[in-house]
Amino acid sequence: MFRRVVEDFECGNCGRAVRGNGYTNHCPTCLWSRHVDEEPGDRAAECGGLMRPVHAFLKGQKTRIVHECAKCKERKNVNSIDADDRDVIHKLMAASARDFMGH
Repeated sequence: MFRRVVEDFECGNCGRAVRGNGYTNHCPTCLWSRHVDEEPGDRAAECGGLMRPVHAFLKGQKTRIVHECAKCKERKNVNSIDADDRDVIHKLMAASARDFMGH
C-alpha cells in the first residue's frame, strides 16, 4: 500500500538538493534515485543503493522511468514528473529504442 512521505533529500548521484512533495522519488535533474522502498513510501528496503535510470517509455499518456539498483540490481518503474529534465528523458527513450531494436 502506498504511503505518502514528504521529505527533502540530496541526490546521491549529482548532489542536487531536491524538495520532496510526498510523491518525489528521484532527482529531476539526473533522474537517479535511491533504493529505500519495498513498496512506495514504506522506507523498508535495507539495500540503500543508488538507482540508475536505465530506460524510459510511454505508458498511455505517462512517461515511465526504469531504475536499476547499482547494488542489488532490482528494477523499479516510476512515473516521470513535470520537473524532470526532458533532455535526459529523451536520451533514455532513445537508448531504450536502440536497445529494443538490437542496436
